[in-house]
Amino acid sequence: MKKTLARWAVDIWYKDAFLGILLLPFAYIFSDLVRIRRFLYRKGVLKSHSLPVPIIVVGNITVGGTGKTPLIIWLADLLTKSGYKPGIISRGYGGKSETWPQSVNENADVNKVGDEALLIAKQTRLPVVVGPSRVDSAKRLLDGFDCNVVLSDDGLQHYRLNRDIEIAVIDGERRFGNGYCLPAGPLREPIERLSSVDFMVVNGEKYADHEFSMQLVGDMAVNLCTGEQKPLQAFQGMDCHALAGIGNPERFFKLLESAGLSCTTHSFPDHFQFESSDIEFGDNKPVLMTEKDAVKCTRFAGQNHWHLPVKAVPEPAFGQQFLDLLLESKLKKHDR
Repeated sequence: MKKTLARWAVDIWYKDAFLGILLLPFAYIFSDLVRIRRFLYRKGVLKSHSLPVPIIVVGNITVGGTGKTPLIIWLADLLTKSGYKPGIISRGYGGKSETWPQSVNENADVNKVGDEALLIAKQTRLPVVVGPSRVDSAKRLLDGFDCNVVLSDDGLQHYRLNRDIEIAVIDGERRFGNGYCLPAGPLREPIERLSSVDFMVVNGEKYADHEFSMQLVGDMAVNLCTGEQKPLQAFQGMDCHALAGIGNPERFFKLLESAGLSCTTHSFPDHFQFESSDIEFGDNKPVLMTEKDAVKCTRFAGQNHWHLPVKAVPEPAFGQQFLDLLLESKLKKHDR
C-alpha cells in the first residue's frame, strides 16, 4: 500500500501536471501556513534556541532524498581534516526507539535509530545523536561529547534550532517537480525559501552560477555477507537485480546502467523497512542495492547480495567558501 501511494505521489509531482493542479487549493493553504510559521519564529512569537557552537543545517525543500546524507559525510570529513571536532544530529526517521534522543554508533540497532543515522555513524565514526527534537539532540551531543561544531542532517524546516549556516541540497534531475507545495507538489516550502540559504548544492549538474554542483561516485560493490569487494564492471554481461528504497531510486538505477550493467529494477519507498522476502527474487542472480538499504538488509542477506557505497564530490570552490563562512560564524559567536 505504501509503495502504491508513494508512486502515485511521484507521478503527480513529477509527471502528471493536471492532477497537481486539482490539488492546488490545498497547496496554497499549506504554503500560507508555512510562511506564517516561519514569520512567527522570526518575530520571536515561537521560540528558537541558540547553542554555543556553530550549527550547520543540511536539508532540502522537497520531499524525498536529494543526496543530503553523502554530503553530510563529506562535510564531516572536511571539518575533521580542517581541525574541527564535529558532531552530527539527525531525525532518526524510521527509528522506533521508545526514548529520545538516542546516541548512535556503528553497532546501533537500525530499527531503533533509523537507516540514515546508522549509515552516518558507520561512515564517519563521529558522535551521532538522533531524535524528533533537534534542539534536544544537539544539547545531548554537546553534553556527552567533545564537539565544537554541529552538523544537522536535514532540519531546514526545524526552526526551533537556530542555525549559523544553511545548505540546501537539490536533486539535479527532478529539481522541484511541478513547483507546487504539498500536497499538489513535492515542496515542503515555497521555492522562494532558497533565497535565504547560504549555499545551494545540486546533486548533478547545476543550472545557475550561484549553485554548486556535486557528484555521487562509486564503482566498487561490497558483498553484504563476506565484505568482498568487486568492481562494478565485474557484473557486466550478467543478469542482475537492483533495488533501492531511497528518495529517487532512478538515480541509483541509472548509475548502474551507466556502468554497463543490465538489471531488473525494484523500487521501494524511502526508508522502507525491508524483510527477507523483499530482497529474494526466486533465483541466485546478483542483487545490488544502495548502502542506505544495506544497513537494513545485512542480517538476512545472502552471498548474492551486494551494496554500492558512493561518495559525494562537490566542486572544489564549495569547500573553501563553506570553511570561510564557518570561520566568520565562529568568530561572531565568540564575540557575543
